[in-house]
Amino acid sequence: MDKDQPVDVYLVVNAKYHDTNFARLELLKLLAENEDINTRVADSFSDLSGIQNSSLLITYTCDLRPTLEEQEGLAKFLDDGGKWFALHATNALIDFVDGKPDTPDVAPKFMELLGSKFVAHPDNQTIHVRVTDVIHPLTKNIEDFDVEDEEPYYCEPRGEQTVLLEASYNEPSLGYVQSEYGTDRDSHPQMYLRSWGEGEVLYLSLGHCSGKHDMKPMVDIQTPVRGSWNSPTYYELLRRGINWGINKLQA
Repeated sequence: MDKDQPVDVYLVVNAKYHDTNFARLELLKLLAENEDINTRVADSFSDLSGIQNSSLLITYTCDLRPTLEEQEGLAKFLDDGGKWFALHATNALIDFVDGKPDTPDVAPKFMELLGSKFVAHPDNQTIHVRVTDVIHPLTKNIEDFDVEDEEPYYCEPRGEQTVLLEASYNEPSLGYVQSEYGTDRDSHPQMYLRSWGEGEVLYLSLGHCSGKHDMKPMVDIQTPVRGSWNSPTYYELLRRGINWGINKLQA
């Protein structure tokens, strides 16, 4: 991509049980730091033409279920060389069974593209994140760091991943149907790359945030949670992810 040329970014933010407005605003602030970026904002994957005509797709979603046509359109976007920066609960599709959240495999193509499917998480906690690739430009010169009040995700891998960040935890997810899933593993990817066709996906599981009313029906009213968004290192990872997506990441 030539220097000083405009670049189109497509931002989809629609995260059930999360503070969608906060996440959208923070991501737009980061995108606005680069004057070459032209951002289109949406709350669904329905505008496949807009997505496929963009260089970078950024998603902060939860329980946003793409249709089969939309899944195929996302695959074409990647096949043709697009980059997808998928954040936090993008890989989470949730149903309730007897009052407990479950994560049925209702969009397998979507999860295959992303490289993982969210299954469950224990209570929010402080997570110690380790850098597993100290050479890659996305993580170079970043030290191991802690994030507070964050959701520790248990995800089912779907295909090959190049893991850049990982963390260790093994508490059961007591509120979920699959409460013991993931507790037998020593570590869990927090950020990874996944190649697809001529394109690539960057997934970062960190980034929970929720507002006063966002956890209904599980919780009526809660104190707002900002999780990793309180961490300067998290913002550095977001900036690098954006630059990766527009091919301007410094080596």
